Amino acid sequence: MRVRQLPLAAAAAALAACSAPLAPKGGEGANDSATAPKAPEAPERTVQPPAPGTPAGLPDDRTPLSEAKFDPKSAQGAAEIVQTYYALLEAGRYGAARRSWSGGGEASGSDEAVFAAGFAAYSEYHAQVGAPGAMEGAAGSSFVEVPVVIYGRRKGGETFSRKATVTLRRVNDVPGSSAEDRLWHIRTIAEAPAP
Repeated sequence: MRVRQLPLAAAAAALAACSAPLAPKGGEGANDSATAPKAPEAPERTVQPPAPGTPAGLPDDRTPLSEAKFDPKSAQGAAEIVQTYYALLEAGRYGAARRSWSGGGEASGSDEAVFAAGFAAYSEYHAQVGAPGAMEGAAGSSFVEVPVVIYGRRKGGETFSRKATVTLRRVNDVPGSSAEDRLWHIRTIAEAPAP
């Protein structure tokens, strides 16, 4: 769809240039650059994630994820939480994203205002979510790691890309656990060092 818009934009710019008034030939205003039509600014392209299998991309395991219904308690259920989290960030819904963290957002390490302010430097913020790892258990809880590539554009115009691992935790169906405890929540997000 974007590919089709660019030629259309170029055609519109060319049409606009053809219908612009001509500068006079000689005399007053002949060299006046203010009367010359200005070229339209090229729109910024949306940032794309690094390709899978490249050093900065997700693993290229070529195993498609099932799109069938899944158990929310499964590793795929955990990956769904990660996808939702980054979709909320992309939409600027920082309070809702923060609540994806354990403890109603407390595990993020910041209150809502500080959490939201951490994204103020970005004009675009996206994530490519990889396949979840195997579910592991310890002391009545389950844990899953989900690889992601975070990418986008800072407000200054420069693009960025970095790998991270999101670790999620849920309490198993043990006596005394609440319905909220039994949902997947983000426990940590560990970013890989920059290459």
